[in-house]
Amino acid sequence: MGLRIGGEIEKVNSDELSYNDFVERYLVRNQPVVLRGLMDGWTACKDWVTHTGEPDLNFFSSRFGKSIVQSVKESIWMCGLVLKHVLNLLMDQVADCGTRDFTDQKRIEMSVAEFIDHWPKDSVNKHVDATTNEHGKQLLYLKDWHFVKEYPEYLAYTTPLFFRDDWLNLYLDNYSMHNEPDACQEKNEISCSDYRFVYMGAKGTWTPLHADVFRSYSWSANVCGKKKWLFLPPSQCHLVFDRNTKNSVYNIFEDVNEAKFPGFKKAVWLECIQEQGEIIFVPSGWYHQVHNLEDTISINHNWFNAYNLSWVWDLLLKDYNEAKEYIEDIRDICDDFEGLCQCNLAINTGMNFSDFFIFIACSSFANLVQLYHLHRVYENPSWCILPRAEHLALNLVYARTIVSKMITIEALAGNHALLLDLRKIMDDSKFLELCSSLDRTYRGIHKEQQPNYDIKKTLMDKLGDLDLILKSCSQVYAPEDLVSFIDSALRNLSSPFNRENPLLRELDEVRSPYPL
Repeated sequence: MGLRIGGEIEKVNSDELSYNDFVERYLVRNQPVVLRGLMDGWTACKDWVTHTGEPDLNFFSSRFGKSIVQSVKESIWMCGLVLKHVLNLLMDQVADCGTRDFTDQKRIEMSVAEFIDHWPKDSVNKHVDATTNEHGKQLLYLKDWHFVKEYPEYLAYTTPLFFRDDWLNLYLDNYSMHNEPDACQEKNEISCSDYRFVYMGAKGTWTPLHADVFRSYSWSANVCGKKKWLFLPPSQCHLVFDRNTKNSVYNIFEDVNEAKFPGFKKAVWLECIQEQGEIIFVPSGWYHQVHNLEDTISINHNWFNAYNLSWVWDLLLKDYNEAKEYIEDIRDICDDFEGLCQCNLAINTGMNFSDFFIFIACSSFANLVQLYHLHRVYENPSWCILPRAEHLALNLVYARTIVSKMITIEALAGNHALLLDLRKIMDDSKFLELCSSLDRTYRGIHKEQQPNYDIKKTLMDKLGDLDLILKSCSQVYAPEDLVSFIDSALRNLSSPFNRENPLLRELDEVRSPYPL
């Protein structure tokens, strides 16, 4: 069955695009784009590529060969039940492109050196299919290698400015997304640690049709090689699901069963050939399938921020309802049915309601600390019209909107796991590091000079009225408490000035029905 191709992904030279242009044209509109000119000077482009433009496999084998790439099997005990589940949990993985395992490709454990030894020696010049290389060996694809976490001293690349507003990885540099040992082994410091990856695959390796984890944004930079991408916009994604909307098409280039997937032939795809040195931006909720047309190395990040928080929450809510429906028949014999639902949600999605709420709370609080710091430094009304201040305020508006939606969720009512003490959070060194990283990030985005003093020593000094607010409402027991805290903090910042303060302008438009 031939695919209906409706167009190609736009390609843009990065020097013709400002950060605000990128936000308005691609983040806000949730549209894909290929960017050129962002990889100049990357160490990876020099060290990882031979003079003929192919992956330097000897360099990887000699420098990083001892890294173990693997998958993990976990057994979860909850409510008297043993749930056996194969978890990938963001561990480095080698995929066997010729063997399907449920909805994905089979995973194999091996070292990087062993993976390199398995690499087809002359795959660039020979045809290979999606099953084996020319010698009949398995066609393997190294995916989700947590390279940055394993080798923090080796600076392979610099995250481009357009992608630095990355709440997910800034948070995970200091906190774990999910802390229960059942779902994330504490002994493995790399697993569940971040969403910054290296991918390596010979010609013919591929990734099945999928939408990205958490419905995050992603960006993928081709250090060498060439990829073919097929995209389907969110408005058409229902067309690749079966009649029960439970399973999606695995490989769009196979003969797709029209009886099982009746809408598939109506789908209209966007196509992209990504060349070496190009970075593709993948928006939230776009299903895509990717094929390596040459031996390829890429650097990939998954990330989210204020502009796509709603996608993350919508996925969590959908996956929660499905998890609850799936085990509904054991509700009466389960001591903690809701706890089991949240446990399964964390396993299947990567976080549960409590994890997401704590993430939002810490991120919102860090943004507030930045605003109060700006207020203290400038000591006059002009600070609130700085691009950085407006950016921080907008973050809080979007975060508040999502938290307001969480108020009506019965599973969050009276959930003791949500108990947060903002005063204790502020005194935690991990939170100070998060605030410092946020400060550097937004100064860089808005082209402000980095301070010549230790920002860690000054961020928490004399926060003034924020300290007073914390004394009166530092305990957060439920989403409505966080909404009230954000409202109080922003009102307090604006009260010395006039009601036209831009910090409140957008906030007033999104007020929830839960006033102070």
